[in-house]
Amino acid sequence: MLSKLKNIRAASTFAIIILLTPPLFVTGLAAVAAAPMFLAVIIRTFIVQPFHIPANSMFPTLQNGDLLLANKFAYGYKRFSYFFNSGPEINLFDNAPKRGEVVIFRFPPDPSINYVKRIIGEAGDRIRVTAGRLYINDVIVPRERQGTTPIPGNTEGYLIEYLETLPGGKTHVIVEFSDDERGDNTREFLVPAGHYFMMGDNRDNSADSRFDVGFVPEENIYAKASFVLTNETAPDRRNWVN
Repeated sequence: MLSKLKNIRAASTFAIIILLTPPLFVTGLAAVAAAPMFLAVIIRTFIVQPFHIPANSMFPTLQNGDLLLANKFAYGYKRFSYFFNSGPEINLFDNAPKRGEVVIFRFPPDPSINYVKRIIGEAGDRIRVTAGRLYINDVIVPRERQGTTPIPGNTEGYLIEYLETLPGGKTHVIVEFSDDERGDNTREFLVPAGHYFMMGDNRDNSADSRFDVGFVPEENIYAKASFVLTNETAPDRRNWVN
């Protein structure tokens, strides 16, 4: 009788294993398959996110076709840091953006759109452009002519290159077609608290805070442009973003 019970238990155990093995096997395969995707989501959300640059408004710093890697932890984590804009209302590990940094932000009139620009003005700054020259708090921003460079996609025209030095000592290259273009004479902008004033490095070909972008709330800024990995027409192009 004892032997018979043991046989029944053994058979029952074997049957249970047979019944459970397919779902356990499938679950295991699903877990293995999902692991890389889960890791990719974690990396993209908290560490680094790739962006494709579709225009030349930040030329020459960023160019049309660049694959840009952006630092997601540079400014902490907020609502726009997460998928579906589902982040917390508070900023975790808050680290405020600084003048001169190239940042990724959500377009204030339509947060579904990403923009990349350089921070020119911080809260309390008075910004204006007069005769092509940038003024911050009534002080002209120094620039030194470096030469010329061809207009992207144009084999005949040229842009003038300048090395611009922002308050605080941050230097970067900008380009201008001339000092008498659409955005070269503006009113004075007073940057409100909790906001920033953005401009593209391609000063005469950039939709930025001089126009419909307006002042950008700090909560809309969620990544710092860090490294150009490649370009769709120049695969060997790679450099750190200044």
